[in-house]
Amino acid sequence: MNQGVNIERVGAALGAVLSGIDLRDDLSDAAESVLRDALAEHEVIFLRDQQITAERQLEVAEIFGTPSLYPISKLFGATEPECSVIEDTADSPPTTDSWHTDVTWIESPPVAALLTALVVPPVGGNTMWASTTAAYDALSDAMKERLDGLEVLHSNWPGFCETAERKSGVEGLGQKIREQYPEVVHPLVRTHPVTGRRSLYINASDGGSSTGVMKTIVGMNPGESSAILGFLAEHINQPKFHCRWAWTQYDLAIWDERVTNHRGVADHHPEHRVVRRCTVDGERPYFDPEVRPSAYSANAR
Repeated sequence: MNQGVNIERVGAALGAVLSGIDLRDDLSDAAESVLRDALAEHEVIFLRDQQITAERQLEVAEIFGTPSLYPISKLFGATEPECSVIEDTADSPPTTDSWHTDVTWIESPPVAALLTALVVPPVGGNTMWASTTAAYDALSDAMKERLDGLEVLHSNWPGFCETAERKSGVEGLGQKIREQYPEVVHPLVRTHPVTGRRSLYINASDGGSSTGVMKTIVGMNPGESSAILGFLAEHINQPKFHCRWAWTQYDLAIWDERVTNHRGVADHHPEHRVVRRCTVDGERPYFDPEVRPSAYSANAR
């Protein structure tokens, strides 16, 4: 049941706009279930004109799990989940215009993210999402068989650590991040715990590059690993797997971090843009060769 909520698809591969829900109000269990089901089915959902506070955004995040405390914030003594504000100006250019999913360098990366548009530039500033389930489904059976079961080494060192230290101005922060969050191995193909669907678990812009978070496919030499990750990066970068959202003020986007990549298109610089985001704690990524998509997900599209 959709409880009076209208759902309109955005792209062929993923994305839907939900209308009929006002997040300023307390939501019924049925309405929360609609949101969870829509996210599982469409991978990224959009709700327009949701003028909510940061505190309310965290409450909405609780529909999908436990709001996250950003790993770096923990190093500075923070103990409570928080929203972060990302502001682009003429002097602070956008930095997210590359395909990625968030914080894959921890053992249990986020399962979902919520982004509210606070200040929208007069032109540009869209955000794009790519479905890594649709990308996996489009592979040949032979390629799927080769990829299933492979693992990738993810590490925040040196790229992320050096960037965090430079931006913060805190000497030694990079080494602290590296020590607190050592390298971790995740499956290249992961199983979704709700739908049973398989997806490519990658930061697509890292494809074949040792400077990103994805360092290498475990057990392969650098050339082999680079060839496969580079191919997958090119594979995901096809419009048929994408949807694109043109923001209006107080739009809210919610996406499943497990089965998507996203990027903030940087075509609005030097115009002003402000967004507020939070994430939801996740489970350790896994690949289960015995699990196949459920009837629920088979009817998703």
